[in-house]
Amino acid sequence: MPKTRKCSYCGKEIPPGRGMLFVQRAGSVLYFCSNKCKKSQIVLKRDPKKLKWTERYERKIM
Repeated sequence: MPKTRKCSYCGKEIPPGRGMLFVQRAGSVLYFCSNKCKKSQIVLKRDPKKLKWTERYERKIM
């Protein structure tokens, strides 16, 4: 039975047969649910903690 994976960037569940698998030169494997997540992490090098639409977003209490 295929497993559901979690997006390495936003944390969203990826159903079997969907998403992208990216293998870095060091050998680490990254799973992405969309091209938006892939570009944000690899090309633009954005921090997921600073984006509201990710699960890693830290809400700062002022």
